[in-house]
Amino acid sequence: MKRKLILMAVAILTAVATFAGGKTQVIAHRGYWVAEGSAQNSRHSLAGALALGIYGSEIDIWMTTDGKLFVNHDKTFKGVTLMNSTSKQCKTLKLDNGESMPQLKDMLKILKKSKNASRLIIEIKPHENKELDQRVARETMRLVRKRHLESKVDYISFSLEVCKELARLDPKANVAYLNGEKTPAELNAMGINGIDYHLGVIRSHPEWVNEAHALGMEVNVWTVDGDKDMEFYRDLGVDYITTNQPVKCIEICNK
Repeated sequence: MKRKLILMAVAILTAVATFAGGKTQVIAHRGYWVAEGSAQNSRHSLAGALALGIYGSEIDIWMTTDGKLFVNHDKTFKGVTLMNSTSKQCKTLKLDNGESMPQLKDMLKILKKSKNASRLIIEIKPHENKELDQRVARETMRLVRKRHLESKVDYISFSLEVCKELARLDPKANVAYLNGEKTPAELNAMGINGIDYHLGVIRSHPEWVNEAHALGMEVNVWTVDGDKDMEFYRDLGVDYITTNQPVKCIEICNK
């Protein structure tokens, strides 16, 4: 009987530790781009992701030489390196679905019109140096504040300088680091309140999930597309799963 009670107590404590952050939620990686007529980081993909009512939709941004923020994952798109080009050059670029390459302001306009609570997760790409990283962080937050969307935007970056600058500008903002080599405690000491790590990093350091939660931080894992992987990270208790298959992930996270 005593052994049974001990086992029951262990099971309860494990469940509390695992699910303290609530149900795992879904983030669409570069929007809901697998839908017909869509493309990665397009207006269509963002609108489709927001319509799903999931936690949020992720986009990637680069700053042009004249200080405009364009949305694209790769540094170079159809022969044009975005951060070494002007906004006039970038405006001519067409996505695979025929849309012109969007600017951050276009995506914020779509977010502003959305009637649900879904958020925009802005990944700020690392630029050439610390000064540029800080500049793009400031300009990104300026545009978000201009449209009064602070409560509907999260920020992520592989650049530690970007993350630190965002946390300095707004200590209440949700800012998560992507690179994977820092512990939750190290980031927490810098004012960064989230880890957003590759699925392989979290699988190698599953203890970081509870460590982050104990510090009041949130945990996202990317890019998770397989059913078994979705189930694994859901059961591990991560707060968010970033995926190219948001509809399937919704079903699995709701189980």
